[in-house]
Amino acid sequence: MAENAEGDLNSNLLHTHYHTGDPQLDTAIGQWLRWDKNPKTKEQIENLLRNGMNKELRDRLCCRMTFGTAGLRSAMGAGFCYINDLTVIQSTQGMYKYLERCFSDFKQRGFVVGYDTRGQVTSSCSSQRLAKLTAAVLLAKDVPVYLFSRYVPTPFVPYAVQELKAVAGVMITASHNRKEDNGYKVYWETGAQITSPHDKEILKCIEECVEPWNGSWNDNLVDTSPLKKDPLQDICKRYMEDLKKICFHREINSKTTLKFVHTSFHGVGHDYVQLAFQVFGFKPPIPVPEQKDPDPDFSTVKCPNPEEGESVLELSLRLAEKENARVVLATDPDADRLAVAELQENGHWKVFTGNELAALFGWWMFDCWKKNKSRNADVKNVYMLATTVSSKILKAIAFKEGFHFEETLPGFKWIGSRIKDLLENGKEVLFAFEESIGFLCGTSVLDKDGVSAAVVVAEMASYLETMNITLRQQLIKVYEKYGYHISKTSYFLCYDPPTIKSIFERLRNFDSPKEYPKFCGAFAILHIRDITTGYDSSQPNKKSVLPVSKNSQMITFTFQNGCVATLRTSGTEPKIKYYAEMCASPDQSNTALLEEELKKLIEALIENFLEPSKNGLIWRSV
Repeated sequence: MAENAEGDLNSNLLHTHYHTGDPQLDTAIGQWLRWDKNPKTKEQIENLLRNGMNKELRDRLCCRMTFGTAGLRSAMGAGFCYINDLTVIQSTQGMYKYLERCFSDFKQRGFVVGYDTRGQVTSSCSSQRLAKLTAAVLLAKDVPVYLFSRYVPTPFVPYAVQELKAVAGVMITASHNRKEDNGYKVYWETGAQITSPHDKEILKCIEECVEPWNGSWNDNLVDTSPLKKDPLQDICKRYMEDLKKICFHREINSKTTLKFVHTSFHGVGHDYVQLAFQVFGFKPPIPVPEQKDPDPDFSTVKCPNPEEGESVLELSLRLAEKENARVVLATDPDADRLAVAELQENGHWKVFTGNELAALFGWWMFDCWKKNKSRNADVKNVYMLATTVSSKILKAIAFKEGFHFEETLPGFKWIGSRIKDLLENGKEVLFAFEESIGFLCGTSVLDKDGVSAAVVVAEMASYLETMNITLRQQLIKVYEKYGYHISKTSYFLCYDPPTIKSIFERLRNFDSPKEYPKFCGAFAILHIRDITTGYDSSQPNKKSVLPVSKNSQMITFTFQNGCVATLRTSGTEPKIKYYAEMCASPDQSNTALLEEELKKLIEALIENFLEPSKNGLIWRSV
């Protein structure tokens, strides 16, 4: 009894006075304990308070999340800078406030909400629960909500926003991030992810309404409100129907002897990839049984990112060998990205990079366009796009074939909004990509899409098989025709933001203040573009053509030997990424020489510009 009374006393104390010696922290603790109705996250904060963990309390409660390249993304857990019930309610209240200001017909058109299969038991936080709370906030304000009744691939949300003419949509996902993370990805009425200034304005609105409104916690509304609709069947049907626009060889597909293995990486992809294969006339791909069903712990992979290559594709490669399947397709947990591996004659697997796959997609989508175009179709009306850190191979294909190629800032949100502009001006966009295995074939969705990319690769492989050509052999043909593009992308981990900042500031003040480096080791630098500051030495007015992006670090070096290298911070993870590519003309076919030159240049880049040992950077573990 006495123990109980002490417990009550303890909890009363918790709810009245906080004397941490930091008034800002005291206020934040008070707000959290008043507003959070999730017993598990509330308890996390109470325990920290009881144990006097002021530094951790400050880290959790005295800063907010900001919009990165993929919306809000953070670890799940208690605190204003994490993803949890309360911060998702706050974000949705801010969204409501902003959308009400932007759209007079908001309450007629409604809002789309989708989610993946992530979750964290210790915070009783799951993507599905966060999606229900997102819907509840809006339903309580009489906004019609299209809430998917089960998990969906991320591209289904932007697709539904366009198809249902909603004002916006949110996907609860952290894509391929580690299992601890979750996210809140926002799409505008165009079906593209939000870009500036919407992100800044929404953040302002979130700041203005941080206290939960009456009804915001009422997730029963999802079951009782007549304003909630489930778009799953309708959207799935329309999406699969639209896929037919990029299917060109249904007959070959239905007869192919090729076998495919598909892994959905413990995420959402299985059912949707199976359906897509059916639409294209294929027999179903062979699923990896251990990875077919959702598992928020991603228990068979060290990290749920298929980009990491052979080490995370182990189960699918072994199954493919057993089943005699030559091609492995891996969609990431929210099925918006795609990795591909092909068994080679020597018994080794070739895991294609994002840039190599883009060379194949670019060739394929243009080839299909050429063979199927109407008589009056003009090649000058055709476009392909890539982010600026991705391979320039599409630029080489476009130059030779006569269509247009454009670059955007990193992040598919920039590609999506640019495609929207082009379509509105009557242009035809065949393909767009980013090197981190994000691909978009056609324009039914304005975001990267691993489901459609998977089935297009299967069709491409089946078509090539009729001529006894493998994907790898075709890649070499593409390079021989348009010029070899040899690239390498990797990263360092750095958990200390000031270190990251000082690395980039040093490059801006290299030998003397406001002077960029003229050499990197032995390699002479021809041009420098700094997206963070808007500087570009190759432009007559020294101003970058791409928009300035002050919140992220990104510098691109063009070298005299034809290599282009970029250093940038990740928008979603604690990484410094580097990208380097040798772009050769079609007459330079000595690949060993090109590869050697690229290797030396990357070594110089790391040694001279990143200085990993001095800066305590953690090398990517392969």
